[in-house]
Amino acid sequence: MSHSLIDRLTTEFRYPLLADQAALDAFVARPGAHVLFVPGDVARNLETPDVAVILPELKAAFQHAFDCAVVADSLEKHVREATGVFKTPSLILYREGRFLGGIPKVRDWSDYVARLSHYLSTESA
Repeated sequence: MSHSLIDRLTTEFRYPLLADQAALDAFVARPGAHVLFVPGDVARNLETPDVAVILPELKAAFQHAFDCAVVADSLEKHVREATGVFKTPSLILYREGRFLGGIPKVRDWSDYVARLSHYLSTESA
C-alpha cells in the first residue's frame, strides 16, 4: 500500500492505520461518523493517490463532521466483503458501528458532496 500520499494521511493528518479487526471495530463503534479509506493496490489503481488527496479536503469541507482512518492491506479484503463495496479506492462510511454506505473510485466533487451529505444525514439505527 505504500505511497507518499497515503502515508501523508497517517503522518501529517494523523489518521489511524487500521491493521486488525479489533482496531477497525473500535474505530467505527466510536460516537459520530467515520470514513474508512480503502486504498486498494496503488500499483494498479491510479486513482488511489487522487482519493488520498481528496479525503482531507472533504473532511475540511464538511467541517470535520466525520473522522477518518486508512484501512491496511491486511484488512482490505474483509472490509470490502463485509460492506459489499468491492471497487477501490473507496470511502466507506459508518456511524457508531453501523455501515452507512460507500463511495468507490474517484468522483466529481459534487458527487462526493451529495453522497456524503446523504450518508451523514442518515439516522443511526
